[in-house]
Amino acid sequence: MSNTIYRQKPIFLSFLFALIGLATSLSAHAQTPAYPTKPIKLIAPVAAGGGLDNIARAVAEKLSRSLGQPVIVENMGGGGGAIASQATAKAPADGYTLMVAYVGTHGTNPAVRRLPYDAIKDFTPIGMIGATPNVLIINPELPIKNFKEFVDYAKKNPAKLSYGSAGPGTLTHLGMEQLKLAAGIFMVHVPYRGVGPAYTDLLAGQTQAMLPTLFAALPYIDTNRVRGLAVTGAKRSSAAPNIPTFKELGFSGFDGQQWYGIVGPANLPPAIVSKLNTELNKVLALHDFSEKMTSEAMTLMPMSPNQFSNYIKEDIARWAKVAKDRHIELE
Repeated sequence: MSNTIYRQKPIFLSFLFALIGLATSLSAHAQTPAYPTKPIKLIAPVAAGGGLDNIARAVAEKLSRSLGQPVIVENMGGGGGAIASQATAKAPADGYTLMVAYVGTHGTNPAVRRLPYDAIKDFTPIGMIGATPNVLIINPELPIKNFKEFVDYAKKNPAKLSYGSAGPGTLTHLGMEQLKLAAGIFMVHVPYRGVGPAYTDLLAGQTQAMLPTLFAALPYIDTNRVRGLAVTGAKRSSAAPNIPTFKELGFSGFDGQQWYGIVGPANLPPAIVSKLNTELNKVLALHDFSEKMTSEAMTLMPMSPNQFSNYIKEDIARWAKVAKDRHIELE
C-alpha cells in the first residue's frame, strides 16, 4: 500500500502544479485586457485647418473603425510643434496618447535648434503615413504670373514682400529661407502658430507668399484664391501638373517634402506598437483612403516601425546638412 502511494504522489503533485500554472496564466491574461479598451488621443501639432490637420482627421476616422475605439484628434499648435511633442513625450507609454509627427517636429526643428525634447530618444516610431511636395504660392493680387516674374519683382521691391510660415523651424520656414538665399531675394518672415492662421493672412493680403504643402494648397489653387508658381521634388505632381518644379526653373536642391507619420511616447510596449503599425498600414491600403490622399498630392509610404525610425534619423541628418550649407539661423 505504501509503495503505491509513494509512486502516485509525484503524479498528483505534477497535476496540482499544472492546475496552479494554468490558473496563474489565466489570471494574468485576464489582468491584461486587449488593446485598446478606451478612446485614443491623436495629437495634431498644429492649429485646426490645413494639411496636417486634414490628414490627422482622415487617419483617425479610419483607425477608429479598425480599432473599435474612438481616435480623437486634439489640436495643439505652437513652437513649431514643440508644445505638442513635449506633451506626447511626457504622456504615459500605454498607447492612448499618440501624435502625428511630421518634418517639422522630427526633421527640420531637431536639425537646426535645441529643443525641449529629443526627437529620437523621447518617442516610439509607429509608422509612416506619406508625404507631399511643397508649393510656392502667392496672393493673386500681386502683378506676378510665374516664378521668373516673382524673383524679378522681389529683387525690384525688397520691402514689399513678406511670407508666412507654420512656425520657426518648419519646412515652410526653412524652404523659403533656402529660396531667398538661392534666388538672392529678400522677404520678411512672419511666423504663425500653424499653417491655418498663415493662410488667413495670405488670403487677406497681409502676407504675400508661402511655401505650404501642395496637399493643403490645392483647394486654394483650384479656386484661384492663390497662385501656384513652383513645387519641390524631382518631378511635377500629378495633382497639379501645370506647376513646374524648382529644378525645371533652374533651382536645384529643392527636394524637401512634408512627410507625416504616427509616433507615441518612448518605450511603448512592442505588442501595442505592432498592432498600431498593422492597423495603420491597413488604413493606407484602403482604396477610398488611398484614392483620397493621392488626389490631394499625397504619396502613401507604409513602413515598419524600424523603417520609420531610420527615416526620421536620415531626415534630421539631411536638414542639418542643408542648414549648415545654407548658413540658416533661426530667429
